[in-house]
Amino acid sequence: MGEQNNELKRSLKARHLNMIAIGGSIGTGIFLAMGDTLHQAGPGGALVAYALVGIMVYFLMTSLGEMATHMPIPGSFSSYANKFIDPALGFALGWNYWYNWAITIAAEMVAGSLLMKYWFPNVNALYWSILFLAIIVGLNILSSKAYGESEYWFAGIKVVTVLVFIVIGVLMIVGIMGGEQIGFNNFTLEDGPFHGGITSIFSIFLIAGFSFQGTELIGIAAGESEDSEKNIPKAIKSIFWRILIFYLGTIIVLGAIIPFTEASLDTSPFTMVFERAGIAGAASLINAIILTSVLSAGNSGMYASSRMLYAMAKEGMAPKVFAKTNERGVPVNAVLLTTLIASACFLTGLYAESTVYVWLVAASGLAGFIAWVGIAICHYRFRKAYVHQGKDLNDLKYKASLYPFGPILALLMCIIIIIGQGYSYITPEAIDWNGLIAAYIGLPLFIILYIGYKVKYKTKVIPLDDVDVSYSNKKSA
Repeated sequence: MGEQNNELKRSLKARHLNMIAIGGSIGTGIFLAMGDTLHQAGPGGALVAYALVGIMVYFLMTSLGEMATHMPIPGSFSSYANKFIDPALGFALGWNYWYNWAITIAAEMVAGSLLMKYWFPNVNALYWSILFLAIIVGLNILSSKAYGESEYWFAGIKVVTVLVFIVIGVLMIVGIMGGEQIGFNNFTLEDGPFHGGITSIFSIFLIAGFSFQGTELIGIAAGESEDSEKNIPKAIKSIFWRILIFYLGTIIVLGAIIPFTEASLDTSPFTMVFERAGIAGAASLINAIILTSVLSAGNSGMYASSRMLYAMAKEGMAPKVFAKTNERGVPVNAVLLTTLIASACFLTGLYAESTVYVWLVAASGLAGFIAWVGIAICHYRFRKAYVHQGKDLNDLKYKASLYPFGPILALLMCIIIIIGQGYSYITPEAIDWNGLIAAYIGLPLFIILYIGYKVKYKTKVIPLDDVDVSYSNKKSA
């Protein structure tokens, strides 16, 4: 097996990094959950929520880009927390992130089995979940290059699909396709465009955040990037505006074509739009494309969680068995444990699929926000220590814009979003305990990890003088 090597291989090129970051964040959030988002908050509310989360993500990505360019290591922000702040925070962030993506794989498998009902309404969803999980595990066991290459094509299909969708949508809005000129009348139906007001905007922040999660994969992939100093800044600069255009463009087109009163989680809004455009055969094609998107997001989840587990095992924060790699540089044991957890998707065979999907989205959504809080704090602390130790900022190959405003704003927005999650479940009449628990389930898990490690190992916050901001750029063998 060649397990004595215990190193990852730097085989990911610039084009892989670009598509990994885009692919990780264009998944079921845009293709499936968008209908539910419109239904809850109307097109105006959806635009506000996604735009605000987009601004926050921009600052987080530039923060992560600065650290990942300077120190490209597979543990990313978990390892940065170990080095710049407190090992207890690194431990909690790492396990939190691993759990986040393991659950996300399960959510994507549920989404995939929902999509298969379009063609095979009578086949048990469990079988599809098993098949899709097997494909994802297979791609990740091969090598990081196999993952990068498959993700490049998966993500490419998604990007082309969204662009074609936006073009067709615009043609429908102006009346060139689909017969009549639709315009933007659907924006102002009933109490639109801001259906449900502030409460609804708060309630879909979790879905918006879940949709953008995956952009931080660029930091994880940095540990296997060929030329991180050149490729990471390039990828960071290009992904943000693409993702924002994809999401905001999609919301505008969907909001115009489908009345938000009719949108739901049951049918992909993309499928509904293509059917309204009069392309009957294309609805089936769109479903197939969305399926590749689901596999792509699951594929990225498996990669991210296994690499985080590997990095933590290397740092003694997870059992050493997960630090073992095979001769192709794949941490096989880490992939297998993640697969075991992701098998939670088999619940689809036992419970109503959409209910499980909503719960899984809720459980992993907050965990993602916690990871983003970690990125913001790590960057603030990294820059403070870097300057405190008398180092020249001009030596950094990539500098985040608007420091310290960027990470502080991103941190505050993340905290507001985390606190605000339960807002819509508390009304004067009653408290929806199910919803409230779903909204906050990630917080106690994180706090238990953090306090448990701190008490056991008596860790303290690292003084600025002792923060390790140096990195020797040794290539993995």
